[in-house]
Amino acid sequence: MWIAWIEFDILLGDVHTLKEKRAIVRPLVGELRRRFDVSAAEVGAQELYRRAELGAVLVTADRTHAVEVLDAVERFVAGRPELDLLSARRRELRSDD
Repeated sequence: MWIAWIEFDILLGDVHTLKEKRAIVRPLVGELRRRFDVSAAEVGAQELYRRAELGAVLVTADRTHAVEVLDAVERFVAGRPELDLLSARRRELRSDD
């Protein structure tokens, strides 16, 4: 079994309140869940209105599949015009490690 996750540090564009931030972050997290069948959440920087830290994780039997899904998730987030992806950190871990 493989557990794979990716964390994003994101700078939001023209956002001036936490309410505006939520209007961007919530649909993005929901789309990650629907499109890629991963668990996703805002995992940090929740008190900052122009920054967001998001995480996505999946469990799979095959490392290749995990890498493909994380690649697709990263491309999807990086391609969003309303945000700038500052960094992406990922890790794959085998259950017997």
